[in-house]
Amino acid sequence: MRTPFQFFLQQCAEINWLIVGIMSLIATIGVVMMVSAGGGEWSPWASQQFVRFAAAFVVMLVIAVVPMRWLLDYAYLIYFAAVIVLVVVDIMGHTGMGAQRWLRIGGLNLQPSEFTKLAVVLALARYFHNLQPEEIKRIPYLIVPLVILLLPAVLIFRQPNLGTTIILLSMGGIMCFLAGVQWRYFIGGAVAAVAAAPVAWHFMHGYQKRRVLTFLDPNQDPLGAGYNILQSKIAIGSGGFFGKGFLEGSQNQLNFLPEKHTDFIFTMLAEEFGFLGGVVLLALYALLILCGMLVALRSKSTFGAMIAAGVTAMIFIHVWINVGMVMGLMPVVGVPLPLMSYGGSITLSTVFAVGLMLNAWVHRDQMPTRQTPKL
Repeated sequence: MRTPFQFFLQQCAEINWLIVGIMSLIATIGVVMMVSAGGGEWSPWASQQFVRFAAAFVVMLVIAVVPMRWLLDYAYLIYFAAVIVLVVVDIMGHTGMGAQRWLRIGGLNLQPSEFTKLAVVLALARYFHNLQPEEIKRIPYLIVPLVILLLPAVLIFRQPNLGTTIILLSMGGIMCFLAGVQWRYFIGGAVAAVAAAPVAWHFMHGYQKRRVLTFLDPNQDPLGAGYNILQSKIAIGSGGFFGKGFLEGSQNQLNFLPEKHTDFIFTMLAEEFGFLGGVVLLALYALLILCGMLVALRSKSTFGAMIAAGVTAMIFIHVWINVGMVMGLMPVVGVPLPLMSYGGSITLSTVFAVGLMLNAWVHRDQMPTRQTPKL
């Protein structure tokens, strides 16, 4: 009889190590850039980020090999737990930088909204796993996924956290589309969103409005709201094709570049390693996203395919918004770059998400059956 450790090792042999390698390479580049952000020192950012990634890596392997039926059985429970935690954040969460987004547990600050995205992926994957193709085309069957998306989205928007709200809704919309929801519902939703834009503007916070106005014209407040994006553009442009070299970025080393180790870490990379370095990083992300798409196509079960699709969509949207943001192509909404930006919650949630993708690969030929009643 096999021991749990022997079973774990056997399952690890089924893991797609190409995905693990790409993810680890991106994370390694992120740690190197944090060394640069620290002026060539391992502390304070690089050392902490390395420890977080290493701890998350171990958990990722466990997630990758657990029976997919467990994920199917506990998907809704995980989702409801995530929503409850968001309610707790809304009531008594820790406030920082003008937003109430964190829970302080011991000496750690965790941002539950980052993990909520994974809970939504699991909940939507289970729901669509239970439906027949003809049922997805009927309006009554779309109420549940709409509630699954809107409930946490409203709670996250209240924090306020516009960036994560956009990612959550976009990711869920992609999953619904891939599950077979018809085009006309998305067109109707887009029309409704445009019509509701003036109302949404009214409820936006002052700093959010300034970010939109700054996106339209960064030069209207070059030393205030437009400072971040103007310095980012200067840094990216000054990098040229090959970059200035490691630890040689003037915008970074002279501290002109704001949030250089978090939201604007791609800017720092582009300044020090130039256009070529930026393209290499984006190519690695493209490979990771392509692998996720292939896992979704290879999975025989709807549940596994939806998990892989949801995780892939999450990573793609993060990269798209962050890179567009630092290049001035999108408003600054505070979205980190997965596996690159400094931060415990985003690092843990992204590595766990890759663990879900790996789980879909390991169990790609299985058709999990639920042990709990159908919702």
